[in-house]
Amino acid sequence: MDFKELEFVTAVIGSVAERLGLPLATVYRRLKDSNIIDGYLEPGYDPLHTFSREYITDDVIDFMKEKGVPLE
Repeated sequence: MDFKELEFVTAVIGSVAERLGLPLATVYRRLKDSNIIDGYLEPGYDPLHTFSREYITDDVIDFMKEKGVPLE
């Protein structure tokens, strides 16, 4: 993962954590354990980073729901 991808993933984690009212570390661990970071955000960086913060946040939360990742 290069620096721009790392910045993107970090921003997404922060945005999701803020929306869900969860600690950053909790959201990071859940996204990492469910393979959303390595299997979706990192490889999808090129198209994903062109979308709005709100869109990406909604998209990741929807993906978490689909994968059965706890949102509380």
